[in-house]
Amino acid sequence: MYRREVVIKNETGLHARPAAYFVKEASGFQAAIWVGKSGQRVDAKSIISVMSLGVARGDMVEISAEGADATEAVEALCRLVETGFPAD
Repeated sequence: MYRREVVIKNETGLHARPAAYFVKEASGFQAAIWVGKSGQRVDAKSIISVMSLGVARGDMVEISAEGADATEAVEALCRLVETGFPAD
């Protein structure tokens, strides 16, 4: 299992559009991927689960994955979070 912690930088946290980007990115990998906050961990490929975490700006989350492309998945998701998600 590969894991990393990252701070959420965008204004709305992991809600609505950012959560959709996050889930879309996660779904592109074969690995099982989770995102966690405050001891709760959910499936990173489920929009409902990701939004249920209530992740806000400034929160620290752990992104973890297990499987053939686990490292690539975690690194890609961390990059997405660190860049503040695409601007529309």
